[in-house]
Amino acid sequence: MGRRRAGPSVAREIDGLEEKLARCRQSMEEVDLKLRREKLSPEGRKSLERERNLLMTKADNYEKELSALRKENRKNAALAVAMALLIALIYACWTM
Repeated sequence: MGRRRAGPSVAREIDGLEEKLARCRQSMEEVDLKLRREKLSPEGRKSLERERNLLMTKADNYEKELSALRKENRKNAALAVAMALLIALIYACWTM
């Protein structure tokens, strides 16, 4: 994640990824439920297991990307606080 972002803010990206992750997990639960409750042919079971594995891979990727975005968001917040403190310090020195 060493690239600059030109699109939506990091917070919006985090929100979007959290929504995607929630939908992915919901789909995984639905597939798991089908695998447990339905009588499936071997081909049908294999197809659902492949779908579940794909969803698990997607969820893992979303979680990794979320982790990187949250780290970037913390850095941005720390930078904003440091800038605010610097401005406050300059203002305090200027008015004395």
